[in-house]
Amino acid sequence: METARVLVAADKFKGSLTAVQVAERVTAGLRRVVPGLAVETLPVADGGDGTVAAAVAAGFERREARVTGPLGDPVTAAYALRGDTAVVEMAEASGLQHLPDGVFAPLTATTYGSGELLKAALEAGATTIVFGVGGSATTDGGAGMLAALGARFLDADGEPVAPGGGPLATLAEADLSGLDPRLKDIDLVLASDVDNPLTGPKGAPEVYGRQKGASEEDIAVLDAALTHYASILGPDTAALPGAGAAGGIGYGALVALGARFRPGIEVMLDVLGFAPALARATLVITGEGSLDEQTLHGKAPAGVAAAARAAGIEVVAVCGRLALPPEALEKAGIRRAYALADLEPDPAVSMAQAGPLLERAAESIARDFLAG
Repeated sequence: METARVLVAADKFKGSLTAVQVAERVTAGLRRVVPGLAVETLPVADGGDGTVAAAVAAGFERREARVTGPLGDPVTAAYALRGDTAVVEMAEASGLQHLPDGVFAPLTATTYGSGELLKAALEAGATTIVFGVGGSATTDGGAGMLAALGARFLDADGEPVAPGGGPLATLAEADLSGLDPRLKDIDLVLASDVDNPLTGPKGAPEVYGRQKGASEEDIAVLDAALTHYASILGPDTAALPGAGAAGGIGYGALVALGARFRPGIEVMLDVLGFAPALARATLVITGEGSLDEQTLHGKAPAGVAAAARAAGIEVVAVCGRLALPPEALEKAGIRRAYALADLEPDPAVSMAQAGPLLERAAESIARDFLAG
């Protein structure tokens, strides 16, 4: 009989456990039932928050830079480096986590710090940059990022346009001639789990503006401002898949920096070395905080399950909350899901006790799939 070897490739449980902690807890639970079990852990992310942490767990070096936060204050942001490959997470510089509780700036939040973080990766010698976008506090079409990299955005009086998406309504000229020349020689991969266009009913302001504090009036202002911005940067480019990612930073990267768009989980599985780890496994355990309809659209567990199924390796999932029927799980390539909510129905208690509960779920997996 083949010796069991488990690969734990799960994302974070947002608000309770990092992807690294999920892997540690699952491993502990499995080994309580099957002592000495061979377990390999590969924390994963889909380009959103947690992407740098996943890269560091896979052997990248963590680097830090002081950059401009979304409200203009300095923040410390991390990126990951291995050889000449960098993993840059825009949320580290321009994410919602940098806003004080209850404080939003939908019209004026800037991605300037994301540009500074990309520049730090260039300074460190990166020639391939995986740019994970998601969790942003911003809707400025990437104008702040481009300004940090040398672009100039001017109003009719030749004055710089103020930071944020709202002021782009006053844009008269976009001068990209001063962009950092090193950008021409790098491979910039836009890693995102969303393929929305920049504007319109499926665009960045309409779909994601409310979670960044935008009112209905703000959304209309931002959509009009970004439409105007795109008309100056390049007609017919606002509909590019991924342009609407992270408040339109995807647009700035695609149109002005020559980035190429790839689904975030695909990129990260490549970067993290998932294929060789998968080749060593007989069972894969994936998961995230909530397994729901969104999971099926490019989130980490769906990407892991698709790759494992293609290799003929069985997949089970762990999650805090399960909102998918068995047929949807099966279609995604997941044999069975183990939810913490089944062990502890109170969501607050479940989140507070996520670690021990996850160990119990892993014990069940070991009994169902590995024992005997």
